[in-house]
Amino acid sequence: MSADEEKVDISSASSRAEGLPPKIGIIAGGGDLPQRLMNACDEQGVDVFVVALEGHAAPDVVEGRYHLWSRLGAVGTILKALREHEVRDLVLIGSVRRPSISEIMPDMKAMAFFSKAGIKALSGDDSLLVALRGFLEEEGFNIHGVHKFAKDLLMPHGVLGKVQPSKDMWSDINRGVEVSQILGKLDVGQAVVVQQGLVLGVEAIEGTDQLLSRCTALRRKGAGGVLVKTCKPQQDRDLDMPTIGLTTLEAAHRCGLAGIAVHAGNSLVVGLDEIVAFANKNKMFVVGVEA
Repeated sequence: MSADEEKVDISSASSRAEGLPPKIGIIAGGGDLPQRLMNACDEQGVDVFVVALEGHAAPDVVEGRYHLWSRLGAVGTILKALREHEVRDLVLIGSVRRPSISEIMPDMKAMAFFSKAGIKALSGDDSLLVALRGFLEEEGFNIHGVHKFAKDLLMPHGVLGKVQPSKDMWSDINRGVEVSQILGKLDVGQAVVVQQGLVLGVEAIEGTDQLLSRCTALRRKGAGGVLVKTCKPQQDRDLDMPTIGLTTLEAAHRCGLAGIAVHAGNSLVVGLDEIVAFANKNKMFVVGVEA
C-alpha cells in the first residue's frame, strides 16, 4: 500500500495502551528495530504510517503497511505525505549511514533546514539531531522515542546470562564507562574497547562493528577485553540511543573479547534471548551498567 492509496484507520482506541497516540509515523532506517517497533504498535492498537528511507530500510519493512519510499533529501515530499495521512507523532528509528550533502540531494525544504541549522549541525550526530528535532517540532510534529512503545527493547540492569565479569573485567568496564562518557561529551562516539586497563580503540563515524574489527589485531596476550557502550550525556534519547544486537556480540567474540557492557535503561537491545544464548554458549558476559 503506497501513500497514494486510500487511508484506512485500523487503530482501536479501546485496545490502545493509555498515554499512546492513536497513530504514529515511523521514519525507518535499516536493521530490525523498525519492524520490532511496528509489531509493538500493532499489539497496542497504534496505527502506523511508514516512511522508508531508500538505501537504508529493508524492502520488507513496508509490507502490508501504508507507506512512502523516499530518499533522505526529499523532505518536502515526506512532510506532505505525513500530513496527508494525518500523522502528528513521529518516531525516527533504524540505522542510517551518514551521507554527504551531495548524496542527500536536498530539496527546497531540506535546503531550508540546512541553511537554518548551519554548518554546526554537520559537526556531530548530536548537533544534527538537535537541529532536526527543532525543525520537525516547528513543522508541527511531536517526537517520541521507540522505548515509549516498546519498553522491552531497553537494556536491563545487571548480568543477563550465566557468565559473571571477573574483578579485572569490572575494572575494564569502569574504565570503559569513564572514557565513553568523556568522549560522548565531545560528541565523538558511544563505544570503546578496553583490555587490561588499556583503551584499544574508540568509536568514531565508522560504527561499533568496524571498531571491533580494528581492535582484533590490537588485543594483547592474556585475558580478553570488553566492549563498553554508553549513551552520551547530552544525547537526545528520543532520537538516538546506543543499540546492540546479536551481530554486536558475534563481532565482540571474533575480536576475542570477554564480554560487553551496555548502558542500562539508556540503550536498546535487539533479540535479547538470542544474545543471552550466544553469550552462554561462548562463555561471554553481557551486563547492563550505570554510567
